[in-house]
Amino acid sequence: MIKTPSLLAAVAAAALLAPSAHSAPSAPAAPATVSAAHKLYLANCAQCHGKALEGATGPSLADAAWLHGQPTKANLVRLIGKGVPEKGMPGWDKQLNATQISQLAEYLMPTNVAARQAAGAAPAAVGTAAPAAPALANLKLPKGFHIAVYADKVESARELAVTDSGLAFVGSRKAGKVYALVDADKDGVAEKVVTVAEGLNKPIGVTLLNGALYVGEISRIIKFDDIEKTYASKPAYKVIKNDLPTDTWHGEKYIKAGPDGKIYVPIGAPCNVCDKDDEAYAKIWRMNPDGSNWELFARGVRNTVGFTWHPQTKEMWFTDNGRDELGDNLPSDELNIAPRPGMHFGFPYCHAGALLDPQFGQGKNCDSYSAPVAALGPHVASLGLAFYTGTQFPEQYRNQLLIAEHGSWNRANKIGYQVRLLTLHGNKVLSDTAFIDGFLQNEEVSGRPVDVAVMPDGSILVSDDHAHKVYRVTYRP
Repeated sequence: MIKTPSLLAAVAAAALLAPSAHSAPSAPAAPATVSAAHKLYLANCAQCHGKALEGATGPSLADAAWLHGQPTKANLVRLIGKGVPEKGMPGWDKQLNATQISQLAEYLMPTNVAARQAAGAAPAAVGTAAPAAPALANLKLPKGFHIAVYADKVESARELAVTDSGLAFVGSRKAGKVYALVDADKDGVAEKVVTVAEGLNKPIGVTLLNGALYVGEISRIIKFDDIEKTYASKPAYKVIKNDLPTDTWHGEKYIKAGPDGKIYVPIGAPCNVCDKDDEAYAKIWRMNPDGSNWELFARGVRNTVGFTWHPQTKEMWFTDNGRDELGDNLPSDELNIAPRPGMHFGFPYCHAGALLDPQFGQGKNCDSYSAPVAALGPHVASLGLAFYTGTQFPEQYRNQLLIAEHGSWNRANKIGYQVRLLTLHGNKVLSDTAFIDGFLQNEEVSGRPVDVAVMPDGSILVSDDHAHKVYRVTYRP
């Protein structure tokens, strides 16, 4: 999961948009201006703060009190343009021009927010309807492949885990829930979305081991025993580990059981770029199923939100999201291989195997660190990945790698928003092509792939936390 610092994350650190006693009144913007600003907001802010300012991965922009100065347009312009780096908010004056920043500031003024809500121009902050599913006809797949909605209303769908019987579990982010997707009649559509647990702290990570479901929250790992029998009855859980860092920036935990029977847990860097090499951050850890024997597996990993093991070699492969604020085209996200414990993958000193960090790379050499097996592109937000191990797809897909790209948030022109297929020979990437494309149309985003999982029948599932859905891809020649 990447924690994408969004347009007003720091401005709304305590949900900034309630007017103070000292705020100057501002006349509502003209409809044409509101329309342009609304498009800017949807394109740059909504993915983290919600389509109606209700909050998502970032805080709400529609309630409580301001923390950073008075609620004036001039202050908003300054905060949007320059950011608040210590709170994780980058400046946007390199992505947006002065007119665009001014439009956004006007759009977010408390009086304008209140006027739009009173006029019914914006939906209520609570209970906002989920975005519609992307028009499936717009999605492009290789010949013979078909995509359909497997489960609807799966709010903030993130990591997937599938049992041998085909019962799928999904972690969420904003919803604080874990879901079970039930296709009892095996017709390829889940007729039930069951809430297994709720009230959790951004439980994006789910994995299965020895009949139990493990769930990764921000600062702890919990376990639901005998999950296939108990999922529908709000089962009790055991806390396996509860002393993980509480940082929310890159703090969400994509977890997975490895072929060695251990649970692997990443701890992302609590920053865009910082040197935490002597602390628990920017590393992948592992532990026994009962939480014992916590040990370091890999370091120099900025923020991995996807890892898996090669079905034949049993080596770990993982994605890592590159740092921001070095421009549109630097650095690339990484695909890495960790065949053994103790490897260092460069962060924060070296990025993508070749780029020394301008702040932390002085005196370092990229040759000192493990280079990625592939550069995946700048700011594409490469997340979950899976080797295709089924038999439904043609033979050439067997043991090849599918990667979900969540999509860029801070480039002048968006990229990503797809599922990619990497064809491999050993540990070498022979080709890198789009497998599912079309979630991005003319800079408009209809879906954001998060994770990929192989079903027992050889189809695959793809989660989408933007449209709040899970899709199923099948092959019928």
